[in-house]
Amino acid sequence: MHHRDRVLVSLSHEAPDRCPFQASFAPEFADRLRRDLALRGRGADHNPHGGGNSYELERALDQDMLLTSVGWANSYYREAGDYTDEWGVGWKSIEYSTRFGTGRYTEIAGHPLAGDDAIASYRPPDPERPELYTEAARTIAEFGGEYWIVGVAVTTVFECAWALRGLPALLMDMAAEPDRAEAVLRIPFRYHLAVARRLAALGADMIWLGDDVGMQTGMLIAPETWRRFLKPKLAAIVAEVKRVNPRAYVAYHSDGDVRPIIGELIEIGIDVLNPVQPGCMDPAEIKRTYGRAASFWGTIDEQRTLPFGTPAEVAAEVVERVRTAGAGGGLIIGPTHNVQLDTPLENFRSMIEAIRTTPCR
Repeated sequence: MHHRDRVLVSLSHEAPDRCPFQASFAPEFADRLRRDLALRGRGADHNPHGGGNSYELERALDQDMLLTSVGWANSYYREAGDYTDEWGVGWKSIEYSTRFGTGRYTEIAGHPLAGDDAIASYRPPDPERPELYTEAARTIAEFGGEYWIVGVAVTTVFECAWALRGLPALLMDMAAEPDRAEAVLRIPFRYHLAVARRLAALGADMIWLGDDVGMQTGMLIAPETWRRFLKPKLAAIVAEVKRVNPRAYVAYHSDGDVRPIIGELIEIGIDVLNPVQPGCMDPAEIKRTYGRAASFWGTIDEQRTLPFGTPAEVAAEVVERVRTAGAGGGLIIGPTHNVQLDTPLENFRSMIEAIRTTPCR
């Protein structure tokens, strides 16, 4: 079955020949995979959010979706050492070691809106710059006939806002200074609204929004706080995407347990929930509860099974997810986070083989 058709069939809640598959990678794991597959193309600028991607790995692995990203999330995984992105957010590059080598991750180290007086005078980057969309236009033109193209605008409101302000300060603003919180939240909202509109107009098949508002044991912020500050903004972006491109699907990402708001995400027009993290939520239960109204993307455990399980355990989890969360369609299967350097290649290969050989019924 054609890659793009496979995704569309599944999102239409019908059973394709196999579950559509998508995975993203930390840069160091991408390098290991590239060497393992003896690929020689461009790889140095591979970004797990989809920015500047050659798609060599995705195509070699027979993935069904290609991601093209515009927005603040592309600030992750930049150069080694300390740097400041175009939003004024400061970053540190932190090394870590695994049995497969040394990698690095980036963490936020500076907040341009930490001072109250900085908010009113802050000027964010311009989301209408044509050069921001060159890669997205190329990806859609070159691969759109064959692959399902996802326009990525994740870290849509909340995560970008707390990067600008600082998480404790933004949470205190939400509780005690709601007008100040709104002033900060409007900055990434307006930016990523423009990005989502432009990606939809370019012809992306799906727009991927999201903010991490869940933890392992529940919501990071109270559902009432989410409803007050984030839900209306998310609803406005979804409505604008579907106005501009009525055929486009909208996916929403949040790590953690977000069961208190899943029904409301569907209510405002979210079509696909990502990543359905099995360490926090049971994918089979989520499918039973919401499977008639939404589809799911992810479900393979990146916290335990993929990095620390055996190849047999990885394959068994794939089969179980296809049998439950994928029953009758409605599942794009894949790891619930960027595959990390600590993942054994034999586990990754086992996942790929199980996805390829397990029929979706």
